[in-house]
Amino acid sequence: MVIYGVALLAVCLLAGTLLGELLGVAIGIDANVGGVGIAMLILVLLVDYLKKNNKLNVKSQEGMAFWGAMYIPIVIAMAAQQNVVAALDGGPLALLAGVAAVVVSWAMVPVLSNIGKGTSTFSDEELGGTDDVRNIK
Repeated sequence: MVIYGVALLAVCLLAGTLLGELLGVAIGIDANVGGVGIAMLILVLLVDYLKKNNKLNVKSQEGMAFWGAMYIPIVIAMAAQQNVVAALDGGPLALLAGVAAVVVSWAMVPVLSNIGKGTSTFSDEELGGTDDVRNIK
């Protein structure tokens, strides 16, 4: 059911927004800096932790799967609303910050993909009882 997991999503969004506001204040910007991205990271880490410790029931897992699938398009839509022209008017520092964020993100992909290699949150029974990918139902 979709409604399950919404509270977890809301808590993550509130925490991410708060941390984004605090980060903005810390660097002297009167804006939320990365609150939605922080919220997404918190959500991913929290759901993974809850799954590994069997603290998330099946209905909540289904709800979180739905919201997890919806969250990335929401983040993209929010990012699309940002005023790129104003950022470019901010000068070379704004451009440098954007390029640095992209480069760091690209560099982190292989690092993050190697974390937890060989571990799975799914049991063999959930995968169809076999390790052969072609036989998964």
